[in-house]
Amino acid sequence: MSPPPIAYLDRVVASWSERYVARAARKKPTGKKKAPKKKRIKLHPIEWIRLWIKRVFLAFICFFAAGIVGYAFINPPTTPHIVSEKMRLGWADRQWVDLDEVAPVMARSVVAAEDANFCGHWGFDMRAIRAAIDDGGSRGASTLTQQVVKNVYLWHGRSWPRKALEAAITPFVELVWTKRRIIEVYLNVAEFDEGVFGVEAAARHYFGVGPEKLTAVQAARLAALLPNPKERSASRPSAFVRKRAQSIVDGAATIRADGRSSCFED
Repeated sequence: MSPPPIAYLDRVVASWSERYVARAARKKPTGKKKAPKKKRIKLHPIEWIRLWIKRVFLAFICFFAAGIVGYAFINPPTTPHIVSEKMRLGWADRQWVDLDEVAPVMARSVVAAEDANFCGHWGFDMRAIRAAIDDGGSRGASTLTQQVVKNVYLWHGRSWPRKALEAAITPFVELVWTKRRIIEVYLNVAEFDEGVFGVEAAARHYFGVGPEKLTAVQAARLAALLPNPKERSASRPSAFVRKRAQSIVDGAATIRADGRSSCFED
């Protein structure tokens, strides 16, 4: 038998080569490895509790941080206490008014009545706190900033949790807000009678005038209602309110004369 022609052998070799390459290509790995399955970490119940406490704490911090920064520029639409009173009474009288539209003596009267060292502290009046401690805790030592924090962010009523939150938030409000902004918000959320919130509603309610027309005596009488407005009246003042109002008139004039109103007056 004669040997096969060279051309025939070439075709056979070529065919085998193609089969080999095709087979090798099928067996060749693609280079993509399957990602290993993630193992779920099983936490101990105590670890789960700690994790959720951290999450709640971070959510709390973010919530109040946003509220503090936001209300430095945006007027609070309402407060927890206003909402509570509106639900109880079925109504609440309140109209926001900028500080520029309020008689300057009103801001001075509130400072004289509630926080004479307002321009000189960072949210806590240590002198007033020491005096309250020496007096057995019978007198209040809350600054206007603390009252704003309570009125805007928290609830009313005496409790250690509320006081702790108030103490934690107050320095941040002092850091972010201006003193003028603190006074402005205070005058718009303070309660002056049952269901009457803010100086605009109070001026109309008691004297039938706008807040820009309040006299020194009227402003002092409104300030004298604080912090117990439901038990006092500015239009029908008791002897106590009259006496306190006269003291506030003198105090407002004093803080204007000695410069203690400079941080909130233009």
